[in-house]
Amino acid sequence: MSGAAGVSIGSGATRFAVRAPLAEAVWLCLFDEGGERREPMARFGETWIAELPGDLAGARYGYRAAGPWAPERGLWFDPAKLLVDPQAVELDHRFAYDPRLSHFGVDTAPLVPKAIVPGALPACPHEAPRFTRGGLIYEVNVRAFTMLHPDVPEALRGTVAALAHPAVLAHLQKLHVSAVELMPIVAWIDERHLPPLGLCNAWGYNPVAPMALDPGLCPGGVAELRDTVAALHAAGIGVLLDLVFNHTGESDVFGPILSLRGLDNAAYAHAPDGSLINDTGCGNTLDFGNPAVRRLTLDTLRHFVRHAGVDGFRFDLAPILARSPGFAADAPIFAEIAADPLLADRVMIAEPWDIGPGGYQLGRFPDTWLEWNDRYRDDVRRFWRGDAGVGVLATRVAGSSDVFGQERCRSVNFLAAHDGFTLADSVAYAHRHNWANGEDNRDGHGENFSWNNGVEGQTDDSAVLARRAADLRALLGTLFGSTGTIMLTAGDEFGRTQQGNNNAYAQDNAIGWVDWAGRDRALEDWVASLSAWRAARADWFTRFPEDGEWSSLDGRPMDAALWEAPGTEGFRYASHDPARPFALTIDRAARLALPADAAPADNQG
Repeated sequence: MSGAAGVSIGSGATRFAVRAPLAEAVWLCLFDEGGERREPMARFGETWIAELPGDLAGARYGYRAAGPWAPERGLWFDPAKLLVDPQAVELDHRFAYDPRLSHFGVDTAPLVPKAIVPGALPACPHEAPRFTRGGLIYEVNVRAFTMLHPDVPEALRGTVAALAHPAVLAHLQKLHVSAVELMPIVAWIDERHLPPLGLCNAWGYNPVAPMALDPGLCPGGVAELRDTVAALHAAGIGVLLDLVFNHTGESDVFGPILSLRGLDNAAYAHAPDGSLINDTGCGNTLDFGNPAVRRLTLDTLRHFVRHAGVDGFRFDLAPILARSPGFAADAPIFAEIAADPLLADRVMIAEPWDIGPGGYQLGRFPDTWLEWNDRYRDDVRRFWRGDAGVGVLATRVAGSSDVFGQERCRSVNFLAAHDGFTLADSVAYAHRHNWANGEDNRDGHGENFSWNNGVEGQTDDSAVLARRAADLRALLGTLFGSTGTIMLTAGDEFGRTQQGNNNAYAQDNAIGWVDWAGRDRALEDWVASLSAWRAARADWFTRFPEDGEWSSLDGRPMDAALWEAPGTEGFRYASHDPARPFALTIDRAARLALPADAAPADNQG
C-alpha cells in the first residue's frame, strides 16, 4: 500500500497517511467524548498509513511520532506531542501559544487543535481567473476589515463569510475592484513574545499547517470559503489568497512542536553545522530544495483552487520558494506550477524579497508572475515628499521598465500595504509610533519616506489638513495613472489610520481595525471615480504606450536638462497611440496628479 499523504474516504474505509521518514513509530490519535484512542500506523516507505473501517468524516484526529530526541541532530521525536496533520484542511479550534508546547515529555493533546476528517469536498468548475492585469487589487485583512462595519451583522463580523455581505460587495464594486487579496486565513499561532505583552498576532503570517483554515476567521470551513468566493465571483470580483510558505509557526529551537518539526524536521533548511537557517526572520525557513516541501505546497495550491475556486495567490517572502539555499530564478517550483493543469492559469504574485543572502529579487520571477514593486512605493513617496526628481517618477509611472523590461508589465504598484504606514499616515507622521507593540518603538521600518505636513499626527489645523488631503489625492492620482497592476490596502481609499503605528501586526483592536464610521467619504468618492475611469481602460495599463510625448508643465519637450533639474516639478505625457489615448499630468507644486478626464474637476475634494 502506498500513496499520497492526507485523509481519504472510500470503499467503506477511511485512510490516514502521513509522511515521517525518520520516525520509528507513528500513531493515529482519534478523539471523541470518551477521550483519545491511539491506532498504530504501518510504514510504507517514507509514509505511515492506517486504514479504519467506516466513513469517519467529522472525526477529530492528530498524530504522535516516536524516535530519537536529538534536536542538535534535527531529530525532535516526542510521542507526548500531539501533531497536526500537515495536510489538514479544518481544525476544531484555534492555536494558542503555551510554553509547554516546547517542553519534552509534556503531553500537549489538551493544548493542540485537532484536525477534522473532511467529508466529500465538491470540486469547483475550473474557470478563467476573475482578474484583469492592469486592474485594482484590494488587500484585505478579513477580521480588521469587517469588525466595525455597521451593516455587517455582529455574528458575521471578523469572518470570511462577512465578505459576501451585500454591503461589503457594494463597496468593492463601487471601487471597481478586480480582485481581493486576502491576508492569511489559514490557522496560525502567536509568536511566543506576544502573550506576555497581552497581545496577539492579528495578521496571520505565522501558520502551522498550510491548508488548515483558521476556525476563528472561517468557522464554516472550506464550505464558507467556497461560498464566499462564489459570491465575490458573482459580483465580478476575483479572490487571491496570501499564503505563507517561507516558514511555519514552529519558530526557532525554542519554539513549539506542532506538526512538521515532530514528523519531518527535514522540511526546514539547515546550515552545515545543523543550525536552522533563518532567511525569514521568523526562526525557521522551509527548504524548497526538498521535494516533499514542494509537494505540500503544490497540494495546498491545488486544494484552494479545486475546492474553493480561488483565482490565484500572493506568496509572502517569495524568494524562499526558489532557495536551496541560494535563490535560483529557474528553481523547480516555478516549472512545477507552470506544468500543473489546475495552477498554470492562476494569478501568481511574488513578494520578491526576504532577509537572506541575495534576498532582494525584484524583477527575477517568471515572466508569467506579477511582483510587488516596493521601488514604486518608495520613489513615488520620495517624489511627493520633495526629495526625488521627475526622472525616477516617470520611470515608475511608465511601468518600471528598468526592472521589468519593455514587455507586458508585471509590476504591482502600491503606495501602502499591510506592512508599514497606512496611506493617510504616510502624510501625517514623519516617524513611527509603535509603542503599543510593547517593543519600545524599536520594531517596524525606520525609514518610510513619509512626512507630516508640519504637525505630527492628529490635528485640527485646517491648513495642515488641507495639505494632507491634497497630498493623498496627488499620490492616488499617480497610482491610478501608472502602468502595471495597482493595489490598495482596504481603507486607504477613505483615509484609514493606524495612529502612526507602522507595524500593527499585533493590534487586533481599534488601531488595526478599519474605522467605517470615520471614513473620508469625499476621498472615497474621488477614488471610486478614478477607479471607474481606469477600470474602463484596464488594457491601457498592461504596457506603457511608448509612442507618445513627454513635455514640461509649460509645454516644452522634456530634454535631459529638464529631466535632471531639481527644480522640475512635474511633466505631462500624452500617448499618440489612437487605441490608447492616454494622458497624464504631474505637478508637484500644485499637488496635482491626474490622468486626463479621470476625476471630477474639484481635485481637492
